[in-house]
Amino acid sequence: MKKKMAAGLGIFTVGAIALASSLTVAQQNEYQLVRQFGKVKRIIEEPGIYFKVPFVESVSTLPKETLIYDLTPSDVITKDKKTMICDSYVLWRIEDPLKFAQTLNSSLSNAESRLNTSVYNATKNVISSMDQDQVISGRTGSLSEKVMENIGTNMEQYGIELLSFETKQLDLPNDNKEAVYERMISERENIAATYTAEGNSEAKVIRNTTDKEVAIQISDAEKQAEILEAEGEAEYMRVLSEAYGDAERTEFYTFVRSLDALKESMKGGDKTVILDENSPIAQIFYK
Repeated sequence: MKKKMAAGLGIFTVGAIALASSLTVAQQNEYQLVRQFGKVKRIIEEPGIYFKVPFVESVSTLPKETLIYDLTPSDVITKDKKTMICDSYVLWRIEDPLKFAQTLNSSLSNAESRLNTSVYNATKNVISSMDQDQVISGRTGSLSEKVMENIGTNMEQYGIELLSFETKQLDLPNDNKEAVYERMISERENIAATYTAEGNSEAKVIRNTTDKEVAIQISDAEKQAEILEAEGEAEYMRVLSEAYGDAERTEFYTFVRSLDALKESMKGGDKTVILDENSPIAQIFYK
């Protein structure tokens, strides 16, 4: 009986071990490489529980998420032979786990070594084709685009997708930083002076044109005013001519104008008026 129990326990233990060895659990953020005698037989990309041949197939994992590789700061030389210090990093991911395993032996350190070489060479090539001022002004975006273009599809042979290249710091060596900044300030001041001179010249042209237009408009207005004044005087004379052309009207208008003259003469505190008997105002009282 004891032998039978021991044999049963042994069979159960071996079965449990075999069952445990035949199962593998894949996580959301990983690839699982199922190997048989060291050779990759298949790749598990979706999370879940999978079966494998116990004691014959083994499983290794590779990360599926986006990874970051921080490059060591290095010296680069611009087109105008100026030295700059570039500190950068890249974001990358494993796109083809089988190719990654075959070319890099599933080693992340091997992948980072390839990234370092490829990215450094691309950065050096791009910066060496640009003047220092272009590098400094392009570090906010255009430099990264040019480096990515230079790398191209170079990393696809390793099953790697390069997502982005970014510069943390792109600076000058301390020994010539001040001189470069002073030269850049001087160049910007010259550009500003040129813009100011062009603006002043354009403003002068606009002012001269405006003054000329205003003078013409004033001249036209004065001319029109003189014409209207002459027309008004002509109309006034015509009315007077018509008025004095009739004896009755002449007498009436003479009377009205005499009254207006008398009214004007009696303004103020003194109301005494001394008139000659032949005065048109005196003639009012005789009539």
